[in-house]
Amino acid sequence: MSSNDFITLFFLVAAVLIFFQLRSVLGRRTGNEKPPRDLYSPREAAPPEAAEAGKVVTLPRRDATADDEDRFSAIDAFAAPGTPLNESLRALNKADPSFSPKEFLNGARMAYEMVVMAYADGDRKTLKSLLSREVYDGFEAAIGEREARGEKVKSTFVGIDKAEITHAETKGSEAQITVRIVSQLISATYDKADALIEGDAENVAEVNDLWTFARDTRSRDPNWKLVATESEHE
Repeated sequence: MSSNDFITLFFLVAAVLIFFQLRSVLGRRTGNEKPPRDLYSPREAAPPEAAEAGKVVTLPRRDATADDEDRFSAIDAFAAPGTPLNESLRALNKADPSFSPKEFLNGARMAYEMVVMAYADGDRKTLKSLLSREVYDGFEAAIGEREARGEKVKSTFVGIDKAEITHAETKGSEAQITVRIVSQLISATYDKADALIEGDAENVAEVNDLWTFARDTRSRDPNWKLVATESEHE
């Protein structure tokens, strides 16, 4: 036998020994083996028990009736059921399920104070972020005229006595809500010689306004813009 034949026979014997040794360790069946998985065949639906055991995050199943009742109950707290305002708010909520009358009024109160003070201070940047283009142009023009005359306004915002939704409507994708706001404000306007020409520097005045806010219900931007202002005289 040549040396080459001996080497070949050696490796053949070694391979057979390794095969039998691996089979003795890996080839045993314990009865707990899983069937081979075919990666290219459609996945079979897992049995209910398995699906339940492997669940990490449960997505709630939407109960449309219960969900609507919860949302509408919040609206009923602000407008009596069956009234035009209630129906309008419900329609708005259907177009924008995230709408909440309570949260909206909280935001309207904050926006009102910010706008009133920004107008008094001539803060165009703040006004631009809160007003529609048309309303901003009107405010900016009034500020410009005031500055041209050398006048200045000193205001102290005391607070809001009442804020209530008086009207709501949805035109296409645009929702509009009108809010009646009763506030307390100290405001005085001075000329360039610092002489008082309007308002009162000491006494608190009651201000009644009707402000209309709007937003596109299809937009991801949750912010409302002030689109109309009107003073209410009692």
